[in-house]
Amino acid sequence: MAPTPYAGFQTAFDPLLTPGGRNYWKSNNFSTLTDAALDLMIAAVSRLPGPECEIFVAQLGGAMARVEPAATAFIGRDARYIMNVHGRWSNAADDERVRTWARGVFEDVAPHATGSGYVNFLTEDEAERVAASYGGNYARLQGVKQRFDPDNLFRMNLNIAPAHPARLQTIP
Repeated sequence: MAPTPYAGFQTAFDPLLTPGGRNYWKSNNFSTLTDAALDLMIAAVSRLPGPECEIFVAQLGGAMARVEPAATAFIGRDARYIMNVHGRWSNAADDERVRTWARGVFEDVAPHATGSGYVNFLTEDEAERVAASYGGNYARLQGVKQRFDPDNLFRMNLNIAPAHPARLQTIP
């Protein structure tokens, strides 16, 4: 194990993200990797539904942990690890099987996780996790959304919903 440059971390998944592939991700942050969580991950690896599927675990911390959580939208600065369950396959007939595996791994390890995750790893069926992914920053970000996109034009992702004007925080 060694430190990874930012560009290396940002491109870690590129070999698996080639055009035409089907992908389904589930992710969680961890304060610590307990033996029980690791045992669950190891068991899940023995049940990989296909050769392109993986469970990715990265250590976090370093410079990103020295930034105050309210300074940016990202709140996972106190997390020590991130896990991404990555289902990747090519045949539509395998959709449910791979997604079921990924959801199962995520649910199995959830009691050991922080409950937050990296927003870019959320999938289309996780709208309920958006607010948790921003934590205490969510209300402030809703204010930004209300100010700059009150009609919610930028909504084709798991976005931050505009806040009701009466509930907005002051935007500096």
